Amino acid sequence: MFCNDRPSPGSGMEDGDSDEPADPSMTTVSHHVFEDDAGKPVFSIAMIENTAEEYGLYVWPCSIILAEYVWQQKTRFAGANVVELGASTSLPGLVAAKLGANVTLTDDANRVEVLDNIRKVCDLNNLNCNIMGLTWGVWDVSIFNLRPTIIIGADVLYENSAFDDLFSTVAFLLQSSPGSVFITTYHNRSGHHLIEFLMVKWGLKCVKLVDSFAFMPSQKASKLSGNIQLAEIVLNCEPVKETSLGK
Repeated sequence: MFCNDRPSPGSGMEDGDSDEPADPSMTTVSHHVFEDDAGKPVFSIAMIENTAEEYGLYVWPCSIILAEYVWQQKTRFAGANVVELGASTSLPGLVAAKLGANVTLTDDANRVEVLDNIRKVCDLNNLNCNIMGLTWGVWDVSIFNLRPTIIIGADVLYENSAFDDLFSTVAFLLQSSPGSVFITTYHNRSGHHLIEFLMVKWGLKCVKLVDSFAFMPSQKASKLSGNIQLAEIVLNCEPVKETSLGK
């Protein structure tokens, strides 16, 4: 079930590997490592987090899990046009960029501190991503220029009051790019029936729903908690496409 609660920020640290706070604002840098099948590190992403801010500047477990899924689906993401909604610290989108995707990182246009942090994280990781303010349910010129093949969002199903605006935005982006898909990770909280209702309302359907810990490497899964699921959502008129969890 869905409810408006989140785990503590500390549970979002992938490796428990963060630097000492750089200043009184409680800014830290965490490092998230992605490995090959043999367990050998391939690359890492550095995340700037701020525990003094509200939810927008933490790396939550849903983000870590979605980033791992992107990594495991590397051939699918390489060269794709990817838009991350509610990107926050942007870990999944940055992994997609590392894999060669053309990535647009978005967050609420009114949250300038989050958008500024996204720019800093891109610079820190030497990644060239498009960054834009995108407020769900608001139709300005920027959203009409997006043509994503894959939309991603980690823990965007959080505040019930925002669900309708989120799904309207997702539906618009899927309609603007036929054959595209929305991939999201979320805590299974109260509000499940509302999600199902809104998916029907906006002409969407879920084509894959899996327990997120089923594909997480054991050493990473052991450091996370919560009932987290991953869903792939498409327009209801789109044919079902089979995907695998293989790398």
